[in-house]
Amino acid sequence: MVEAQIERRGIKNERVLTVMRELPRHLFVEERYHDSAYADHPLPIGDGQTISQPYIVALMTEKLNLSGNEKVLEIGTGSGYQTAVLAKLSREIYTIERFSSLSFNARNVLAGLGFNNIVFKTGDGSLGWKEFSPFDRILVTAAAPEIPAALFEQLKDNGQMVVPVGPRFSQVLTLVIKDKNGNMVKEEICGCVFVPLVGICGWKGNFDD
Repeated sequence: MVEAQIERRGIKNERVLTVMRELPRHLFVEERYHDSAYADHPLPIGDGQTISQPYIVALMTEKLNLSGNEKVLEIGTGSGYQTAVLAKLSREIYTIERFSSLSFNARNVLAGLGFNNIVFKTGDGSLGWKEFSPFDRILVTAAAPEIPAALFEQLKDNGQMVVPVGPRFSQVLTLVIKDKNGNMVKEEICGCVFVPLVGICGWKGNFDD
């Protein structure tokens, strides 16, 4: 998976590559999808959500430029796979999922793998987690119609956020940097398609409380 899908497409960060070689991706999907767990496409995980294809996970993680000492906010726990990658590469992870069933399943898988630097919450991820802000990095694994103001506010100065931004069915993966003066600097990475970020600072919808 790493050689064929990730390295060949330009991912060079050795820490990211090592984690993705070692992490058992099949544990984060249902047993019926185990044979497809390492393939180059997303997979369903329930509640209309997906686990992103391996390359996108690697790309988003690499763009965060993690050194190992960051406090990271993840929006969209999903299966917990991206959470695990971040937890291997950072000091502590705060992760929010709007579907309680997905959050529950991810907690169990991650606990079984021995992770102890992850804090979980079920709720509106578009509002971030102000109680624990500011964050060094923020990763959003669902598509926002625009950069969520609450999340940008919760970034530290010189912090970075990766978020898909755009219409419901076609977005641009975007690196957002808050400079030392608190100003927003944006860099477009590539086109992408993610499930919508539902919430007050995202798309409107219902919540699974």
